[in-house]
Amino acid sequence: MSVPAFVDITEEDQASELRAYIKSKGAEISEENSEGGPHVDLAQIIDVCDVCLKEDDKDGESVMNSIVSLLLILETDKQEALIESLCEKLVKFREGERPSLRMQLLSNLFYGMDENASVRYTVYCSLIKVAATCSAISFIPTDLDQVRKWIVDWNLSIEKKHTLLRMVYEALVDCKKSEAAAKVMVELLGSYTEDNASQARVDAHRCIVSALKDPDTFLFDHLLILKPVCFLEGELIHDVSWRSLSHDQNMAKMRLLTFMGMAVEYKEISLDTMQQELQIGTDEVEWHSCMYLYKHYAFVNETSVRTKMVYCKIDQTQRKVVVSHSTHRTFGKQQWQQLYDSLSAWKQNLAAVKNQPASFNLFYIRLFIPTLKIFIHTQ
Repeated sequence: MSVPAFVDITEEDQASELRAYIKSKGAEISEENSEGGPHVDLAQIIDVCDVCLKEDDKDGESVMNSIVSLLLILETDKQEALIESLCEKLVKFREGERPSLRMQLLSNLFYGMDENASVRYTVYCSLIKVAATCSAISFIPTDLDQVRKWIVDWNLSIEKKHTLLRMVYEALVDCKKSEAAAKVMVELLGSYTEDNASQARVDAHRCIVSALKDPDTFLFDHLLILKPVCFLEGELIHDVSWRSLSHDQNMAKMRLLTFMGMAVEYKEISLDTMQQELQIGTDEVEWHSCMYLYKHYAFVNETSVRTKMVYCKIDQTQRKVVVSHSTHRTFGKQQWQQLYDSLSAWKQNLAAVKNQPASFNLFYIRLFIPTLKIFIHTQ
């Protein structure tokens, strides 16, 4: 990657020019280059370079880009400490000020390095920290597949892997990207084993609460197999108010999940049964039925029409709900077996149709297509 430089001269002269400019801005630094070589010069320059960030001028930006340029041409074994020092400066500088410049410098540094350089981890974490202060996480690559690849490329330790995933999660939560954040949290918890699952207690709590709070999350099977979540079995997740869960929202989701379970088991549900199982008042049953089963969507709270987890219609004359298809609350071994049996039956039936005369084929195709549509919706 081409990084803007301060001036097109040798590295030694460039360091000398940088020293002179930074000194003119009030920094305590000698204008003479060090006898220790370019990496010592850079270390001294980086130590006082924050004076270039205090004023919004092009020369200061050019100086900072020149520092990045010099860093990228250093020997690899001399880069890491200096890069960490620069990242620390850019992250801590007057938090919230000149974020676009700081992100630009970190981005130039990140993409200018070798893809497998382990120190890119430090730069990426710094990028996330700066972006989080100005709600700019959308400009940072956080795709989970890409993050997984980087974890492998940089050969991160388990501790650094956890730190990285946790930082990405928190940044996505702050930017209201709950779906992406949930995937990252599951990835984080999935990286723990039985031996260290207890160390992820806080993360497991956050994962569970986020799933309960998310209005679009209704299936929890994938969480139940995570080691840190299993470690919490039997433990109360207390202090609900502090964790920003709403009792009313919890009740609404519990009613919806209960109704989903009923809809899978029964194709016709009386309003009296709904009243009892969903724990709603007698005067509420008719209101729920009329408002949330409208247009053949049968849910018992505000998320029913939007989630489309159950399709049904209401028979007000007979005071019952007729279910056409629904989503399973869980999808485990039993459900996979049902799916396998249904597909096997279809395969046999289609083979039988293939061996029939053309007039019979058209009849069976017309018969099977509606059934196929219903099954797909049901699953």
